[in-house]
Amino acid sequence: MMINTALVSFGMSGKVFHAPFIASNPNFHLVGSWERSTKNIEAAYPGTKSYASYEELLADPIIDLVVVNSPNDTHFTYAKSALLAGKHVVVEKAFTVTAKEAEELDALANTKGLKLAVYQNRRYDADFLTIQKLIQEDEIGVLQDVQISFERYRTTLSPKKHKESVTPGAGLLYDLGPHLVDQAILLSGMPLAVFADIRITRKVSIIDDYFTLILYYPSHRITLTSGMLFMTESPGYKIYGTKGCFIKKRSDIQEADLIAGKKPNSPDWGAEATADYGTLYTDMNGIITNKVIPSIPGNYGTFYVKMANAILNNAPVPTSAKEGTNIIRVLEAARNSAFNKRVVGV
Repeated sequence: MMINTALVSFGMSGKVFHAPFIASNPNFHLVGSWERSTKNIEAAYPGTKSYASYEELLADPIIDLVVVNSPNDTHFTYAKSALLAGKHVVVEKAFTVTAKEAEELDALANTKGLKLAVYQNRRYDADFLTIQKLIQEDEIGVLQDVQISFERYRTTLSPKKHKESVTPGAGLLYDLGPHLVDQAILLSGMPLAVFADIRITRKVSIIDDYFTLILYYPSHRITLTSGMLFMTESPGYKIYGTKGCFIKKRSDIQEADLIAGKKPNSPDWGAEATADYGTLYTDMNGIITNKVIPSIPGNYGTFYVKMANAILNNAPVPTSAKEGTNIIRVLEAARNSAFNKRVVGV
């Protein structure tokens, strides 16, 4: 069985993060996308269809899976409509604007017997896969302090107006925050509490473009930072444990390769340059030693491999609605914390 799949949008998200992996996976058939004006998907993928409206897309009986990759404030409405139409659904991060919306979608999918997943592709970055392997092999020991950052230098506004407008779910916290919070939860589970500093740093911006979150755990802290005015990047990952410390810059190459037109499944897909490998430091009887750790190749295609297995074989989805809901709970607590300038329980 082929999983007939349609996209809600064929902008950057559709072109870069979804269509290439759907089209290259033999379990999927990319049927088309809703496109309001320019009909781009038909040119990029001959044989596909541009739907004139979302209603037309949902009414197409051959569609099995809908990918909701539209602006954040539309995720809940579009995902709910697709579930009510009997379609399986993948929702781009951020899953929803509120945890209440996320819970409603989860309950609806369960009632309808449909698969609902959140597209957290940064789980499959080379650097994070490598960190997880080191932790599993007990090279780090018990976590003591974790610092994860996603730094950019962009003094101008994004050409995507929805990303720079004061709308629910807009701003950096809901743009890059879901990636960082998801990785923190994968490493340590749900935090007990959060303290957040969320700010506007660019003179041209009217929405948040910087945040630091401190996630509180019984034995350690995880600090998450992102912003738009980091002229020189610091390491993206600093993982400190009782046995070792792993330091690595954020250097997964998949997004850049996809934007450049490179196709998934090509030779050396997701393989980082040796110069970008991270370093593991250990204390050997009072002497600090270090060794370079080759990165595991990243592969966003893993998400759709797991999604196909979920739909065809009733396996777990790659990122469940419950996991997506937990991410939104942390983001809501962070907003509460920043507004009230206090630590907020999660």
